[in-house]
Amino acid sequence: MKFTIIVPVYNRLEEVKELLESAENIDFNRSEFEFLFVDDGSNDGFNEFISSYQSPSKLKLRAIFQQNQGPANARNNGMANCDGDFMLFIDSDCMLPPQWLKEIDKGIAEFGFDAFGGPDTFHPSFSPLLKAINYSMTSFIGTGGIRGNKKSVEKFYPRSFNMGISRAVYEKIGGMRLRYYGEDTDFSARIDESGFKMGLIPDAFVYHKRRTSLTKFFKQIKTIGMARIKLGTMHKNMLKVIHLLPAILILGLLLLVIVTPFLLTFTGYLWSLVGIGFLGICLLAFFQSFRMYKSIKPALLSIVTLNIQVFAYGVGLLQGIFKFIILKKD
Repeated sequence: MKFTIIVPVYNRLEEVKELLESAENIDFNRSEFEFLFVDDGSNDGFNEFISSYQSPSKLKLRAIFQQNQGPANARNNGMANCDGDFMLFIDSDCMLPPQWLKEIDKGIAEFGFDAFGGPDTFHPSFSPLLKAINYSMTSFIGTGGIRGNKKSVEKFYPRSFNMGISRAVYEKIGGMRLRYYGEDTDFSARIDESGFKMGLIPDAFVYHKRRTSLTKFFKQIKTIGMARIKLGTMHKNMLKVIHLLPAILILGLLLLVIVTPFLLTFTGYLWSLVGIGFLGICLLAFFQSFRMYKSIKPALLSIVTLNIQVFAYGVGLLQGIFKFIILKKD
């Protein structure tokens, strides 16, 4: 068997149903891949559903179970129990296009990757909020060009929502280190540092739902910001000035607020520049998002999600600096 697709699950039954519905249309030899779900103690009926699921297209499905050990351990258990020559990782909130495995297979053959990943994007059925979040998390303006895509300005590190490794990689470096967040980026950095060939397969994309509310989105991005600082203490190439820009922006605005009463004339000029820059970025986000979705609502929401993303990431960075660098906590 060539591919084992490992999916960690915890109380995400409706997402699993959508994932399997999309998987039924995968255009690839059914004998060459399997799905391995790793349930982390769900109580939403996942066990009963997966046990009774009858695949119309004869998908190979397996499930193993653990009790509240987290997604990193779930992926590790999946790797320890997989039959494929390559181990693929996706999240339960992903949907798969029919050509996904073909593109991965072609990318491996063409580039000889030991480890690889693909982009994530939106599905036309996504809500306006999910489309706006997709814009924020994939656009150059929202990420500074550090997210893996053809226009990325830094080295590509696969993420576990759409990632794969060869069995040789697993046998050399083992599984993921058990962390609260960022374990997949740490895993990719360890793969790179071990000398394996790693890269992006641009056409092997997945449809990724991500968070379904602005509150959850804020919390997720803040945690990603904290994780970036921790990763920077572990891998020298994982923290650069471009990663710190949201934190620098927040500190700069706070400083401007503090000095404004004492330097009204000068700071008034600076506030004008800040306002013009802010308006320009919001307009750019609106028009880019509108061009992408051809709809007003996700375009307007993209302004909101972009600002939440920058602020939340900056807050996470500052918390991470205080916790991991100043206090030196784990």
